[in-house]
Amino acid sequence: MGQRIAGTAFVKAGNKQYDLRGSFVVSPSPSKREGVAGQDGVHGYIETPRVPFIKGDLSTTAGLTIAELDAMTDITVTAELANGKTYVLSGAWTESAHEIDTGAGKVSVNWMGLTCDEI
Repeated sequence: MGQRIAGTAFVKAGNKQYDLRGSFVVSPSPSKREGVAGQDGVHGYIETPRVPFIKGDLSTTAGLTIAELDAMTDITVTAELANGKTYVLSGAWTESAHEIDTGAGKVSVNWMGLTCDEI
């Protein structure tokens, strides 16, 4: 009965494994739905596309450079979760400027992509 559902995780971007620190989130959904309510009741919903992503904090170890994170475009990012599920983000790029938390020795990275599939 004691099946593991959370805990360890691994992330690879462009075939390189990174030291994943925490705050790891995988968001594979290709669309979002927003409810529409009028004065007379619920009318339905609006469905719009959204950009799937994988994000987390990486340790700022010797093998990590901000330049390589900044340069990431059209790569594949793979997330392996403790529950045995694997997600593949394709056509991915890193979002925004990267900021190093020097007190904690980490940098937050958000990879966004064209598709994210559970394999």
